[in-house]
This record gives sequence, C-alpha cells and structure tokens, in this order.
Amino acid sequence: MWFRNARVFRFTKPFDITPEALEEKLRADAFKPCGPQETIRQGWVPPLGKHGDQLVHSANGYHLIALRKEEKILPGPVVKEAVEERAEAIELDQGRKVRKKEKEEIKEQVMLEMLPQAFSRNRRCYAYLAPQDGVLVVDAGSAKQAEDLASTLRKSLGSLPVRPPAVEQAPAFTFTGWLNETIDHPGTVVLGNECELKDPSEDGGVVRCKGLDLKADEIRNHLAAGMQVTKLSLTWDDNVSFVLDEELGIRRLKFGETLQDQLDDVDVDDAVAKFDAAFTLMTMELSRMIPGLLDALGGEDRSAIVEEEA
Repeated sequence: MWFRNARVFRFTKPFDITPEALEEKLRADAFKPCGPQETIRQGWVPPLGKHGDQLVHSANGYHLIALRKEEKILPGPVVKEAVEERAEAIELDQGRKVRKKEKEEIKEQVMLEMLPQAFSRNRRCYAYLAPQDGVLVVDAGSAKQAEDLASTLRKSLGSLPVRPPAVEQAPAFTFTGWLNETIDHPGTVVLGNECELKDPSEDGGVVRCKGLDLKADEIRNHLAAGMQVTKLSLTWDDNVSFVLDEELGIRRLKFGETLQDQLDDVDVDDAVAKFDAAFTLMTMELSRMIPGLLDALGGEDRSAIVEEEA
C-alpha cells in the first residue's frame, strides 16, 4: 500500500475518532452500483479490496479509507450520431426544422435509453486520517479529486474541520530561492532534475524543465528574467522522491530502497499482513516528511488552527 500522490489537509481543531465509530459512519454511505438510469454513484468501499470487508483499516492510529466512484460512459460520437438520425427522421416525417432546444431534449432521451447498456468506469481514491498528526492525507493527483473525497467524508461524518495547510511564505518564493541560492534548503531536502517556471505577469509563459541540472546557467537566466519556480522535484531524507507544487500538492511519490528493503524484511506470506506492513511504513515516513516539508518551506501558518487545550 504505497500512495502515488499526497494531498494534505490540516485539521483546524482537535479531532479524534475510533475505528469503530468511523466504520459505523462510513457504513451508512457504503458504495452501491449505479441504477439503470444513473450516470454516477460513489460510496465507501473496503480499502483491502477482496481481502477484507471492513471500510476502515487501522494501524498505529492511522485510519485508511477508500472512496469508489462509478461513472457510466457514453461515447460522445455515438450519442451525437443517434441524435442526428432522430432529428433527420423528424424533419423528413413532419417537414419542419428541428431546433436546438428540441435536439437537447432528443439527446436526453437518447442518453436515458443508452445508459443501461453503457460501460462503467470505476475509480478508487484512498486516504488516511491521522488524528495524532492532525492531518488527512489523500492519494489524489488533483486538488479537485482530493476535495471531492474530503467533502464526501465530511458528509458521512457530519463534520470534518480540515483545510489545506498554509505556510508563512509563498512556496514559489521558497522554491525560487532554493534554485537561485538566496535561500538555503535543509540537508534533508535534495533538489531533483525537474522544475516548472512561470512568468508572474498576466500573459506570462511557462517553461518546463526535465532531466537538467537545476543550477545550470539556462535555469539561472530564466530566474534572472523574473520567472518563478512553481513546481520542483525533490528527494526527502534519501527515502522519498516526489514533485511538489506551489499549492503543496505532492505528486509522483516514490519510496526509496530503504523502505522497500524494510518491507522485504517482513517475513510474511499473508497478503493482508504485507499490506498492513507497507501501510505502516508509509504512514510513519509521511508523518516525518509532512511537518519537515512545512518547516523547510518557511514554517506552517497555524493562525487558523485551534490548538488542543492543556
């Protein structure tokens, strides 16, 4: 169980929930397949898949959950062709022009008729709640997908006091400072060979660099011209590599050989035990990396967070 991405949400006030209570809340919104006339459905499914039936998998205080979304796929060209055929038939039969509004109504009828035979696309989005760390971490490649899971979880729980974390200075400012060497990066952070540069002006361009020495003159010239670094590939503590963007989205997570070797040392053949070991190793590493990254980016702005009373 290795996440490929990590979108972090910070709890804005103390939050805790037992696995049993979380299971009960999610069970009310468990996934059910689309009905014959439905185009989309989503709900909670067991994160262990066929190896379990619980909607919550907990280890060391971390609660793993999974949201499944089913969408019915109707190929646009097929729908369009059917609509045109029906419109032409009406025009020939009734001797009149089929207008835009009527075509929209025909399209709705065609889609309703086709839905029962439509292909289904299923996607799963994983996340874990870490109350002791004060974060919700979603394996999502986009902010929209992550917010969709957070919103669905909020609906299931009735309340979910989270927001994306904020830092004291703009990440693009820090990224740029690391590359032009006006800001020192901590020893736990190693720069990779990939970045995205943007001109901050209204119609400014974008330069994407990959497989380059980020301290090369070519990059420095872009920075000297006023471009800012908005994405940057990094390696954290020799254990985790990823691409970090200016919204603090972590993509293309890759866990290093040290963690993989630790997993290989787990002497178990049982799939569930192996899954549990990988999940534990991953959450332990991310629990170190996330606050470390926030510190490296100038420190977290916690002004909107209600701290736990002593």
